[in-house]
Amino acid sequence: MAYRTIFIAAFCSAAAAAGPAPTLLDQGYRQMYNLQFAEAHQTFAEWQRLHPDDPLGPASDAAAYLFGEFDRLHILQSEFFVQEEHFHTDHKLAPDPVVKQKFDADLASARALAARQPGNTNAMFASLLAVGLRSDYLALIEKSYRAAFLDMKGARAQADTLLARDPECYDAWIAVGVENYMLSTKAAPLRWLLRLAGGETDRAVGMQKLRLTAEKGRYLAPFARLLLAVAALRDHDTPQARVILDALSKEYPHNPLYVQELARLQAPEHGLAR
Repeated sequence: MAYRTIFIAAFCSAAAAAGPAPTLLDQGYRQMYNLQFAEAHQTFAEWQRLHPDDPLGPASDAAAYLFGEFDRLHILQSEFFVQEEHFHTDHKLAPDPVVKQKFDADLASARALAARQPGNTNAMFASLLAVGLRSDYLALIEKSYRAAFLDMKGARAQADTLLARDPECYDAWIAVGVENYMLSTKAAPLRWLLRLAGGETDRAVGMQKLRLTAEKGRYLAPFARLLLAVAALRDHDTPQARVILDALSKEYPHNPLYVQELARLQAPEHGLAR
C-alpha cells in the first residue's frame, strides 16, 4: 500500500501577519524550490554556522537533500501522484547512497539539537520536520509504506501538539492536510482500515489545511500550492491546476517542473488534459 506522505519540510512559521524580514532560511528554501540545490545547501550551511544551536538548520538541509532526490528521481511530476499505478510499478528507483548518508546525518543532528530544547517551539518545528522528511523518504523512495505510515501519524500528532499552542504556525498545517487528503483518496475499505490504525482520512479537512498553508505559510506555501494543483488534477479541474502552476512558474523561473506540467496539460492526447 502506498501512503503518500508528502509533507517535505513540514514545520511552521511563527511570523506575524505582516511577515518577518527574510532570513537565510527563507533564501535557502527559495533556492530549493528553484531546484538550485547546491546553492540551497550552501545557504543552509551558513545558517548553521551562524546559529549552531538551531535544529532547523540541519533539518532544512535535510529537506534540500530529499527534494533533490525527488527531482532526480522524477517524483515531483504530477503524474506520479495522480496515477495510482506509479506507486506499484515504479520499482526501479535508485537512491543515491551518498545523499542518503548526508540526509540521515542531518536528521540525526536536528533531532539531537531539538532534544536539548524541550518545550521550545522552534525545536518542535525541527522535530516535526525530521519525522516528516523521514516518512517521505520511506514512502516515496524506499517504498517502505508501513514504516512511512507510522511516521506520518507521528508527525501529524506532533503538528497537533504544536498547533494547539500556536494555531498560526501555518506551515505546520500541511502535515494535517496531507495525511487527511492523501489517505482520503484510498478506496473505502482501505480508508476504514487506515482509520482503525489511527490515520485521518477526512478529505474536506485535508483540503482546508492545505489551502491554509498555501495562503499563509512561510516556507511551505509553494509546496502546498503544488499539492493543490495535484488535487485539482485528480478532480479533473484543469483550469484551476493551470492557474496554480502558471503562478508557480513565474515565481520560480529556474524550476522547469511547472512549465513542463503546464505543457502536459496542453497535450490533448494526455490523460490529464481534460
